[in-house]
Amino acid sequence: MTRVVATQTLPWGALDDLANRVELDVVSETGAPDPEVLRGRVAEAEGLLCLLTDRIDTALLDAAPALRVISTVSVGVDHIDVHTARARAIPVGHTPGVLAETTADLAFALLLAAARRVAEGDRLVRAGDWRPERVWAPDMLVGPDVHGATLGLIGLGAIARAVARRARGFGMRVIAWNRTPRAVEGVECHPFETVLEGSDFLSVHVARTAETTGLIAAAELARMPRHATLINTARGGIVDEDALAAALEAGHLAGAALDVFDEEPMAPDHPLLAAPGTTLTPHIGSASRATRGRMIALAIENLEAGLRGDPLPHAVTD
Repeated sequence: MTRVVATQTLPWGALDDLANRVELDVVSETGAPDPEVLRGRVAEAEGLLCLLTDRIDTALLDAAPALRVISTVSVGVDHIDVHTARARAIPVGHTPGVLAETTADLAFALLLAAARRVAEGDRLVRAGDWRPERVWAPDMLVGPDVHGATLGLIGLGAIARAVARRARGFGMRVIAWNRTPRAVEGVECHPFETVLEGSDFLSVHVARTAETTGLIAAAELARMPRHATLINTARGGIVDEDALAAALEAGHLAGAALDVFDEEPMAPDHPLLAAPGTTLTPHIGSASRATRGRMIALAIENLEAGLRGDPLPHAVTD
């Protein structure tokens, strides 16, 4: 029977049917497995089902000489050495096209939460600091209006376009920069610096590559208005987090709302944890049951196609 390694268990019994068709080895029941343990389990694997928290590097591929397909339950593939896999004729599958609307929901939720200081208000109430002597005050937890503000988008992929549709519903002006020209209804395209300088809210929507790592660093943050808020639901590392924390501490930016980080989970002493005006979530952009379920289904479809020797329905091509 064909041997498949799944790096970790998946919810809702998603692997049950697969286990009836292949010899399935689930490495971890509680999150990402230790890389050394994973390397020890893939020696005879023909298929590998992984998540974005698993590092599929050259060392792991060297340990899996029988591997015929890699399938990840994610859109991004920066955790996989795609170049080496391609050189060894191992197709890599991912799950595009199913999480744009769900991730756009979170991006706009973060924008609203940051603007209206929702997380701060929640903490204040839970800490018992909402006292009778200050039950209401004109300046308590005030923030900027969202309606009528300008939203800047860095990138104009499917998620960014979905965010733009939501923004237009709030009466926002939407401006954007994209590496290649793209006409989108209701979106004004401008040079990168113009978008930085003209945005009340700036939302990041580019893939993490060598070119986009550090795309928004100290110099770029300095171009943004002091009242602006930065939102990132794309990938960690695109925004220089130390520079962002410094800008927030200095009062140069009003806020930041982030779902993704360069290192996940964040270290306990990460500067953004103490920086003012931050709203932080644990990489939950696609976290609706329907979307995660569809991602898992696509990943299994990719896996089984590769094991049959068929083209993957959703193969990484770049």
